[in-house]
Amino acid sequence: MVIPYTFGIGKKKKLQQVIDLGTEGLVPLEIRFLHNPDANEGFVGCALSGNVIRFFPKEDGTWTFEKVIDIPSKKVTNWALPDMPSNISDILLSLDDKYLYLSNWCHGDIRQYNITDTKYPKLVGQIFVGGSICDDGNVEVLEDKELKERPKPRYVKNKRIEGGPQMLQLSLDGKRLYVTTSLFSAWDKQFYPNMVKNGSVMLQIDVDTERGGLHLNEEFLVDFGIEPDGPALAHEVRYPGGDCSSDIWC
Repeated sequence: MVIPYTFGIGKKKKLQQVIDLGTEGLVPLEIRFLHNPDANEGFVGCALSGNVIRFFPKEDGTWTFEKVIDIPSKKVTNWALPDMPSNISDILLSLDDKYLYLSNWCHGDIRQYNITDTKYPKLVGQIFVGGSICDDGNVEVLEDKELKERPKPRYVKNKRIEGGPQMLQLSLDGKRLYVTTSLFSAWDKQFYPNMVKNGSVMLQIDVDTERGGLHLNEEFLVDFGIEPDGPALAHEVRYPGGDCSSDIWC
């Protein structure tokens, strides 16, 4: 299925143009404009295609797009499909527009890209926190264009992290990235039944804002499996005092 992404620009908020992203833009979930008020471009994460698309205006005032990040699917067995997409379920931008972060809910990793040059994002940080390809799981990876070996399962405070990295939220100083692991209960039940049984979690990733880099904070864990009416499946993350995407509503 090809899902076109539509948006309108103008004081009267009148739809001016529809952009069909084609097969490179299947299931666009999250759109993020640069925070710089003088900038007129942004990114959209396309879950099923495993791509991030940059959109921007042309000289004639119409809008166009280009693929700037491409995460290849993995050939697998014992999974829902023979090709496992990364399933980019969230993207966000740091407040200074230096970094773009994305979560691959199926593959299990969070990535940090330097977008100082928005046309050519550079991968500077990556960390695995769960996912469907852990080396002790039932899924067998037949072909992987990125990894030489499968990631190990992740534990924090003796709790195994079930599910994959999903919604992201970044502190205003850019140093603390928070991630939840539940996407949608029907999909949770299909792809991560152990998470539904044991509850999702929220993790904290410490960020190197100078050179790039991601590190899991082993001392931080919000376990929604032990909620009084749980186990619970947590989705969105928000800072009460403001965060890097509080001006964008999903």
